[in-house]
Amino acid sequence: MVNYAKLFEEEAARALASGRKPRLLLHACCAPCSSRCLEVLDGIYEITVYFYNPNIAPEKEYQFRLSELRRFVGEAGYREVAVDAPDYNPAPFEEMAKGLEALPEGGERCRRCYELRLRKTAEAALSGGFDAFTTTLSISPHKNAVWLNEIGLALGEEFGVPWLCSDFKKKDGYKRSIELSAEYGLYRQDYCGCRFSRAERERIKREREGSGN
Repeated sequence: MVNYAKLFEEEAARALASGRKPRLLLHACCAPCSSRCLEVLDGIYEITVYFYNPNIAPEKEYQFRLSELRRFVGEAGYREVAVDAPDYNPAPFEEMAKGLEALPEGGERCRRCYELRLRKTAEAALSGGFDAFTTTLSISPHKNAVWLNEIGLALGEEFGVPWLCSDFKKKDGYKRSIELSAEYGLYRQDYCGCRFSRAERERIKREREGSGN
């Protein structure tokens, strides 16, 4: 199995040795996941955080997650980190999800959602003249890091912008994100973001209430 965490360390070392900060477009899903990733990447890369998540519903949830991300970047003192966010538009996700509504969480619908978001990030990286792109998603134990890196590498080849391999959950990365979330009082959502994961959350809650647990 490919060790994506080791590949990241090797690429980061090369970036440091180059004497310049490569411009990195970092796709971000939320503030908690971004917290540890930015801690690792800051000082090595010139970072723009790209909040492209048409899967998130409802819009109120989308806007709150974005506001928490902006707040964290400011309060944590990342003065050189920019945050870019397209206008809220769930249509691309809904179109992608057609015919996949009944699939379980973590399956093919999720893989295609990764591809949807990372493709848009690759497009933005190309148009913005970035040196590389990657995502915060691999910090979550609920996300498939192999899929994320395979998709990212393929898109990097397609768009001609290098994908920065990563598995940010390694070396207690997820644990550190929880610590940073507590330190900054960040909102930690209890569902991935889409209406399907929200429905799954509600189902589990009902089952727990029914069992008395």
